[in-house]
Amino acid sequence: MGKKSERILVIDDEPGMCRLLETILGEAGYQVVSFSNPIQALKAIERDSYNLVITDIRMPKVNGMDLLKAVKTSSPKTPVVLITAHGTVESAVHAMKLGARDYVAKPFQNDEIRMVVEDVLEKQRLIEENRRLKTELASRYQFGQIVGKSPKMQQIFQLISQLAQSDATILIQGESGTGKELVSRAIHFNSSRNAQPFMAIHCGALPETLLESELFGHIKGAFTDALKDRKGLLESAEGGTIFLDEVGDMSPPLQVKFLRFLQDHEVRRVGSTESRKVDVRVIAATNKNLKREVEQEKFREDLYYRLAVVPLHLPPLMERKEDIPLLVEHFLDKASKKSGKADLNLEPKTLQTLLDHNWPGNIRELENAIEHAVALSTDSHLTSEHFPPSLFEGSSYPDPSSLEKLAYREAKQKVQESFEKTYLTKLLNRAKGNITHAAQMADMDRKNLQELLKKNNLNITE
Repeated sequence: MGKKSERILVIDDEPGMCRLLETILGEAGYQVVSFSNPIQALKAIERDSYNLVITDIRMPKVNGMDLLKAVKTSSPKTPVVLITAHGTVESAVHAMKLGARDYVAKPFQNDEIRMVVEDVLEKQRLIEENRRLKTELASRYQFGQIVGKSPKMQQIFQLISQLAQSDATILIQGESGTGKELVSRAIHFNSSRNAQPFMAIHCGALPETLLESELFGHIKGAFTDALKDRKGLLESAEGGTIFLDEVGDMSPPLQVKFLRFLQDHEVRRVGSTESRKVDVRVIAATNKNLKREVEQEKFREDLYYRLAVVPLHLPPLMERKEDIPLLVEHFLDKASKKSGKADLNLEPKTLQTLLDHNWPGNIRELENAIEHAVALSTDSHLTSEHFPPSLFEGSSYPDPSSLEKLAYREAKQKVQESFEKTYLTKLLNRAKGNITHAAQMADMDRKNLQELLKKNNLNITE
C-alpha cells in the first residue's frame, strides 16, 4: 500500500499493544510513532504535530483522560481515538463528550481499528478542507453575500465595484434564483448611497393598481381604501436605491408611467395633480428576455433602453459549477450559525452529486437543499440521505451512450420524460411555485399543466 502523509501517535502502557498498532497501521500506509510511557508521550505532543492520537484510556501515572485534555490544550484540532476495555466503555463515551472523536473496545479486529482510523482521518480532512474554503471565501471569493471564484463571477464582482461608483440605471438579467437582488444590494451598499434606503418590490406579485400605488403612493380618497395620504416606495427611497424585481411583468399602462418617471425623476401620487422631484437610483431585474418581449410588443422599447443603460447578465449555476464547493461552504456556515451545529461538513461523494445536478432553481435551490440537509442531520457530517430525494432522481438528460442500446421509441420516450421534468422544474422555479403564473409563462392551459406536473411528481402550490 502506498505511503500516506498522516502521522499517528499511539500511546499504551503495554508495549505489545504499541507494537501491534504500529504493525496494523504501518501496513495500512500510515506513519506511526508509539510510546508506552505516557510522560514521554505528553512531551512528544507538545514538541511535534500529529494528525491523530490513539491512546489507552487507563494507564498508570497519566491516564487517557489527562492525555485527551493535554492534546486539546496543545493541539485543539488534532482528533483523539480512545482504546478501552469492555468494562470502561461508559468512560469512553464520557470522554467523547469531552472531545474524543471515537473509541475502540478491546479486544478488536485489525480491520476494525483500520476502519475507525480511516473514518476519523477522512472526517478530519473534510473539516480541514472546509476551513480552507472558509479562509478562501473570506479573502478572495466573496463580495458581500455573493460567492464565486469562476471567471464569470469574478467579472461580476468587478462590474459591481465599477457600477457602485456611478448612478447609472442597471438592468440585471438572469434566471430565477441566480442572485439578482443580492447583486443589486451589493451595488447599493458599496455606493455613496449606502446610508440611504434600499427598497425592493416584485412587479409580478401585485395587481396593476396596487403596484402603481406601492411605487408612486396615493392621496386620501384616491380609491376606496385610501383613507390617508401615503408615500410610495420611490419617495421612501429618497437618496437611495429602488430595486424592481421582474420588471418584465409590469403592465403596459404602468410601463408608460414609469418611463415618464425615468425621464423627469418626478413622482405623481395616485389621485394627485402635483409632482414631486425625487433622487433615487433605479436597478431593475428580470428573468425574461426583454429584447424578445420588445419584439413581440409585450414591453416598451423606449422603457427597455431607459432601464438597460448598463445591462448585467447573471449566469445560471449550471454555467459556474466550479463555484458549487464555495457556495456549499458558504451556506453550511450560514446554516451552522442558524442551527447551532458546529463544524458542518459534506462527504465527498455527496458533494460530487451536488456537482452533477443541473440546479434548475440555481443558487436558491442549492441553499434550500443545504438547509434541508442540516435540518435532518443528527450530527455535523452530512450525507446524501440528508438531502432532498429529487437531487438523486436523475432529472438531468440521459447519458447519450445509454440511449444507443435502446429501441428508437424507448430512447425517444426517455429523452422526452427527462425534458419534461427539467423544463417543468425550471418553470415552477421561475413562477415561484404559482401554477397560474407558470401556465401563463408556458403559454399552456392551466389544467394541462397541472396534469403534466402531477405526471412528473412535481409539487404544486398556489
